[in-house]
Amino acid sequence: MDTALPTRWIASLRTGSWLTAERAQVWALAALVAAVGGLVYLVATSNGFIDYQGRPLGTDFSNVYAAGTYVLEGRATAPFDPPVQYAREQAIFGESTPFYGWHYPPFFLFVAALLALMPYTMALAAWQGITLLLFLLAIRAIIRDGTPPAHKEADGARPSWLLLAAAFPAVFVNLGHGHNGFLTAALLGGGLVLLDRRPIVAGILFGLMAYKPQFGLMLPLALAADGRWRTIAAAAITVAALALITTLVFGVDVWSAFAASTRYSREIVLETGETGWHKIQSVFAWVRMWGGSVPLAYAAQTLLTVATAGAVIWLWRGNAPFPRKAAGLALAAILATPYSLDYDMMVLAPAIAFLAVNGRAHGFGAYEKTALAMLWLVPLVARPFAEATLVPLGVIAILAVFIIGLRGAGAFHRTGTAEPAAVQH
Repeated sequence: MDTALPTRWIASLRTGSWLTAERAQVWALAALVAAVGGLVYLVATSNGFIDYQGRPLGTDFSNVYAAGTYVLEGRATAPFDPPVQYAREQAIFGESTPFYGWHYPPFFLFVAALLALMPYTMALAAWQGITLLLFLLAIRAIIRDGTPPAHKEADGARPSWLLLAAAFPAVFVNLGHGHNGFLTAALLGGGLVLLDRRPIVAGILFGLMAYKPQFGLMLPLALAADGRWRTIAAAAITVAALALITTLVFGVDVWSAFAASTRYSREIVLETGETGWHKIQSVFAWVRMWGGSVPLAYAAQTLLTVATAGAVIWLWRGNAPFPRKAAGLALAAILATPYSLDYDMMVLAPAIAFLAVNGRAHGFGAYEKTALAMLWLVPLVARPFAEATLVPLGVIAILAVFIIGLRGAGAFHRTGTAEPAAVQH
């Protein structure tokens, strides 16, 4: 028996030498082929727009489409009433369809109405196709802007970034649910990559994230810590304009309907876990899944959110390279909220891209390449592993990479002039 074998394995994990570009591309291609095969099977075995399990194709997208039909009828408050919303879903998708609740602010009714102008399958394809393209453009911009000139010349036009982005397992989780993770990742990643060159445009993109406000909790803290006041102003004006237009179009009552609906979202979906604790990727759900009380879960989530906020402020006030700051903010966005599902792990894609370009520019620290591989893979297994074992790998992986990233930034702060030395391969 080779007693040195465990030592070599640990050394390989530490340096990331096991993760070659060729190996990453082979694994990504395998994941892509398997996922596409699964999606093709789902569509091929469907009956119209109902899948083999009796659910609408795109599952959660059904609530967006149903809400849009109400808006087109001039009933903008109806989606916020769960029994009324469910009645419309049953009318469209059949009496036995599961209920998919509407949990969005009134801003998102504009998108729902636009999509409801099309037949369901066309609307689903347009929604996923357009937002997927926006996501890929955002990742391309991160890679292009963050790659050193020497690497750009060496890489040429090699589309490895496209393969890794398209094969990211959260992409297929999002496609299966017809969800909005592509849009959230595109807005966050696009805003961060434009922050220096186009601060006003970045602020507009951040403001548009108000359609899913739980992922914007850390944004004002980071921007204020770094003195990005023009971006903050642009984001605030964007949200105010959205609120004004929404009120003028749908009336004041839509806001009271939304406020009333948040009780259902909080108590039924989050606190009692009707969605399923294994699906929710947060410390709150972790505590509840292990039998903790609602107050204990809120206390644990609050503690993590406050700690994350402090870390984000420290990170953005320091002199670490911008990609490290951007990645830390993207990871903090998902750690800070009690309600995020595995399709919301699309937000991890900009974090992975920013950390990858930072590593290529300055070198990867200990365990960073291995951590990135873990973060890329975890959306594939987060839900089934938690359901089978009650171990929330998604939360653990995100928190681990966040801490590793902070450690790298801390080493940079101590030197004050350059990224800490990369580990030797």
